[in-house]
Formats: sequence, C-alpha cells, structure tokens
Amino acid sequence: MQNEPHPICVNFSDEFKKNLHTFSKRYRQIRSDVQPIIEQLQAGNFVGDRIPRIGKEYVILKLRIKNSDIQKGKSAGYRLIYQIKSPTSVLLLTIYSKSDREDISPNEIGGILAEFNED
Repeated sequence: MQNEPHPICVNFSDEFKKNLHTFSKRYRQIRSDVQPIIEQLQAGNFVGDRIPRIGKEYVILKLRIKNSDIQKGKSAGYRLIYQIKSPTSVLLLTIYSKSDREDISPNEIGGILAEFNED
C-alpha cells in the first residue's frame, strides 16, 4: 500500500484576497473559475509559465484562467500569479483581469513578495 502524498499548502497574499474580493463583485463566477486551479496546486500540479527577472531564488509562475462571466476564452480572462515557496507550499500572489490591465511588472510582483514576507 502506497502512502498518499501530502497535499500542498496553498496560502493567499493580502493582494490576492483583495483582488479576488473586488472581482467577485463584477464577475460572479470568479471563485468557481479559480477553485479548480487551487485544487491542481494542492495536488502538486504546478501549471503556468515561469516569469523571468524576479530573482533566482523565487519560482514565480503566471497562469491563464478562463472568465466564465464573459464569452472570450482564456486570452481575455484572468491572470493568476503564484510562487512555489517549497515542494509543499504555494503562495497565490495576485490575480488580475486581462481586460483591466495588459501585464504586471516584475517590480510589482517583487513588491507583493516583500509585503507578504514582512508579515
């Protein structure tokens, strides 16, 4: 009998919580759109594209998520930025809507990381 792997601990930055709350007023399905991604991360399936220029010690990934409230597919959906802190810990840094902003700068990501690490 094999041992079940321990689930990955998924934490949320204040920035992520604030953005999710704000978007939930505009997009009623955002929580159900994000939940499958959280479950994938908890299972250890780290999806998305690595963001360069953040620092060698950080593994930061960006993931596209479909917005079920609009009919435009993943390209016009959400972008979720997260950090793999360790093999057993993930930090969701931020989420933004592609229709609201084009991209997020490495400096902004660094600021979110610094803010979270102060706590």
